[in-house]
Amino acid sequence: MIEFFYQTDFELSDQEDISNWIQSVITSYGFDLGSVSYIFCDDSYLLKLNQEFLNHDTFTDILSFDYTADKIIEGEIYISVERVRENSDTYGVEFLEELRRVIIHGILHFCGFSDESPEDRDKMRELEDRALVQFHQKFLKR
Repeated sequence: MIEFFYQTDFELSDQEDISNWIQSVITSYGFDLGSVSYIFCDDSYLLKLNQEFLNHDTFTDILSFDYTADKIIEGEIYISVERVRENSDTYGVEFLEELRRVIIHGILHFCGFSDESPEDRDKMRELEDRALVQFHQKFLKR
């Protein structure tokens, strides 16, 4: 089950498509979906979590808490809508495209992919791009 929660006035308009896409990505890596919660919030909300749980005093676009076990994906993914919007401006991409990238980024972590080293970051970007192509082919061409 994938659930979406909002701690800000933002709300996804295509929750069903996003859920189906996430499910297909999870399955493509040999995992099953247990329960994943997405919490959309603002910078200050996410900063507090970052400080409390990771002792980081920095803004971030995403924090993920992975409870995956035995190939069953479980976890919580917190996304700062403010940070995603700023990043979309910085990188010159549409807000919804950057948001989808961040949404799937957390799932890729749950599937065991890291972004600690430069090589890992390159691989993560490649996997994000592949997942975004899948989303475009399945859900944007209707």
